[in-house]
Amino acid sequence: MGTRKRKIGAITTGQSPRRDMVPEIQAILGDTAEVIEGGALDGLTGQQIEQLAPRRGDYVLVTRLQDGSSVHVAEHHVLSRFQGQIDRLTAEGAEVIALLCTGEFPPFRAVRPLVEAQRVLYHFVAGVAGGRRLGVVIPLPDQVEEAVRRWQRVGAAVRVEVGSPFADPAELDRAVGALRQWEADLVVLDCMGFSVRMKQRAAEIAGVPVVLPRTVLARALAELA
Repeated sequence: MGTRKRKIGAITTGQSPRRDMVPEIQAILGDTAEVIEGGALDGLTGQQIEQLAPRRGDYVLVTRLQDGSSVHVAEHHVLSRFQGQIDRLTAEGAEVIALLCTGEFPPFRAVRPLVEAQRVLYHFVAGVAGGRRLGVVIPLPDQVEEAVRRWQRVGAAVRVEVGSPFADPAELDRAVGALRQWEADLVVLDCMGFSVRMKQRAAEIAGVPVVLPRTVLARALAELA
């Protein structure tokens, strides 16, 4: 009789399924868990998604739709939709819920353990980056100020560059190249959209360790599976 797989609920800011991301998480989990997915933008039309676009002063999230395109939304527009997905996946038997976004969120209501990618990533980096030169790559210029504020807390010198995982790969190359010139000791690709292949490319350019949120999160989830 086989070992029962635990169900892990995975919620993206965009639309599910995330075929670009979840298989890489599942590869680390192996046969110990089954990932069931939900997206904060599931079921919405293009016109409805346009109405969630950020305005000046909004906290901006960037994510991926089912057709592979990227979209920017204001966090406050999707909080209730995140909560709805948490409730749905819990009702479907998820024993752990993971938020597949490195943005910062207010508390959600959850009766099962809720694992936020941003919190896991932050505490992992804080544990290894103290006193070192920390380079960070984020998707959008609008996120620079927030990223500097967040990562300066780890006690390291910080430099933030923009390079989206959803744009021309040359943009990421340029961002990581700038961090190498700055002599970063460690690089963080601060978005769940960055892939294992992008991490490998960034490590080749940077010449230093590169931290990838989706694999850090997956290893934390494996401890709970």
